[in-house]
Amino acid sequence: MRLSKFSDFSFRILITLAASPDELYTVERLASELELSLNHLKKVVHLLAKEGYIKSTKGRYGGLRLGKRPDEINLGELLKLTEGDFSLAECFMEGGTCTLSPHCKLKGVLSIAMRNFLKEFDNRTLQDIIW
Repeated sequence: MRLSKFSDFSFRILITLAASPDELYTVERLASELELSLNHLKKVVHLLAKEGYIKSTKGRYGGLRLGKRPDEINLGELLKLTEGDFSLAECFMEGGTCTLSPHCKLKGVLSIAMRNFLKEFDNRTLQDIIW
């Protein structure tokens, strides 16, 4: 499985803000330091602010900082918010079909793998992944 850019950017932004809790970041600074697309980053920041993961202060001395303590940010919840689609194969998609049914047990194996993948994120917080 590969994380979407949206999820990847979300993790990078939160790690950066958590690593420097006394600093205010602008979207432009984050984009520059993380070498990410400014337009895409703005969309990610908007969602993270809307959901309370970051606080955005407007004005001349404004900027971005974490909206919660790192130990309060559950990675599983964040991943479920930002990833959107966990369909590993066509048979997981709504309306998806499998021409191998009932002989194929791949869906069961993939379900167990996905459940374990998500469980690992559910058991971690941002605090666990910052230096």
